[in-house]
Amino acid sequence: MAETSWDLWLDEALHKLEKLKRLRSLRPLFPVTLEGRGVLSSLDVSPPLMVSDGNKEEEMLEEFETYESPGPWDRSAVEVEISEATFQQWTNNLCSTGEEICNFDIVLDHLLDARPQLFRKLLLFSGNDYLGLSAHPTVRSAAAKAAQEHGMGPKGSALICGYTCHHRLLESTLADLKKKEDSLLCPTGFAANMAVMTALGSISSLLSLNGRPKNEEKIAIFSDALNHASIIDGIRLAERQREAESFVYRHCDMTHLDQLLSCCKLKKKVVVTDSLFSMDGDFAPMVELVELRKKHGFLLVIDDAHGTLVCGKDGGGVAEEFNVERYIDICIGTLSKAVGCQGGFIASSKKWKQLIQSKGRSFIFSTSLSVPAVAAAHAALLVAREEKWRQKAVWQRVEEFSSATGLHFLSPIIPLVIGDEEKALQASKQLLEAGFHVSAIRPPTVPANSCRLRITLSAAHTAADVKGLATAVAPWISSTNSVVKAYGLSVSSSCLSQHTQGSKLCEDQDGVVVGHGSKPCPLRLLCNNSKL
Repeated sequence: MAETSWDLWLDEALHKLEKLKRLRSLRPLFPVTLEGRGVLSSLDVSPPLMVSDGNKEEEMLEEFETYESPGPWDRSAVEVEISEATFQQWTNNLCSTGEEICNFDIVLDHLLDARPQLFRKLLLFSGNDYLGLSAHPTVRSAAAKAAQEHGMGPKGSALICGYTCHHRLLESTLADLKKKEDSLLCPTGFAANMAVMTALGSISSLLSLNGRPKNEEKIAIFSDALNHASIIDGIRLAERQREAESFVYRHCDMTHLDQLLSCCKLKKKVVVTDSLFSMDGDFAPMVELVELRKKHGFLLVIDDAHGTLVCGKDGGGVAEEFNVERYIDICIGTLSKAVGCQGGFIASSKKWKQLIQSKGRSFIFSTSLSVPAVAAAHAALLVAREEKWRQKAVWQRVEEFSSATGLHFLSPIIPLVIGDEEKALQASKQLLEAGFHVSAIRPPTVPANSCRLRITLSAAHTAADVKGLATAVAPWISSTNSVVKAYGLSVSSSCLSQHTQGSKLCEDQDGVVVGHGSKPCPLRLLCNNSKL
């Protein structure tokens, strides 16, 4: 792609950091095992794996166990137990700090299965483990082996001594997944978003004459109204440092965004959006965003926390699903959702990585991820690549739930918007009593009068699980149906096709465009992605 104004500003900012001797470096350390043996990874592979090498990864995969269908371990990804005391507090809407199970005898009873009557089994429909990888034997083995060889603590921040060859290997794998030059690991997805927003804001200070940008030198950040709290807090911090000015556009409203961009006098513009929204389960209009990027020349940043491994032919996320990966400048993600582990990451060019690792405060001043967490995440990525049936399974669950309820949803995130807070709590309580863990989402997470049941589906769920939940929520469907349709989540069943088929596009009778296999496309546009 041709060089843009942002490329020039980034180069100038990096040059200024270099001149000030403020460029920070990541220097991978090779941990020594508890037996005193130096290794590259918990799988005892050879150092050449540090660079992308398909043959080496094939050798590595031979040491991994992968499967062609769900195993008994998958149930632990969606089955939980709670104590009777916790259950009673929850159903009576009593606040708790978790102290009800501080009695060691209760914990011991659960570990020894001594008094099973003290506990209730629940089916989890509120987690983000979309592929069920958190319980996978290979993922658990990778974490256990790394812990046995290296212990748990990362020893320090990444820029001091907490960055190892394990971290570098995972970063390389994530960069390949996102089709970017490089990536940067962060302790959480929240920290990753904070680091990006503050690093972007720092450019205005670096390029100003005295380090204090004038109003016209600030970074203009345009944010979707329903973006995640970590994006919002990152922007607020950049504003607090007087380096950025924020503009909020109506949710997925590209006309409003276009108007704001056209009226903005600031030169350095950034648009940031969730790719798959965590509370509504709808997609950002990726193709329209790319068209606006071409028109206005802004930097496009997406938070693909809920899209990574769930969307796209190779699990690359929402940008891959819509064939716009090369137009995404910075992609933020998490390892705690479909990857089934812990941590966050930022995929970008090497230059953007260098800026963020030098100016992203939540990265710089946070302790690095532990080696066992990193080893587990790397194993999960390789397992997901081999066990492609998992991605297909989660979308099959979406189709099954849509069919069972008559409400055809866009993603594994299913919002049943009830509105009233007390009614939402009552619905959650009834589901809990029926054996389903489904949380009521209330302000400040969602606006007032839009309280909802937030259901999430996983490849670890079975068709019977989904059918049982659909039956349990049936009493609430009639009250949510009109609201759900108002959110644009309903599409005709005739437009749904199998996930393995091509990306057929059509409109239902209400003009809602659907396609991408069994995944309905929420965008009212012609998704001729190949022309982008």
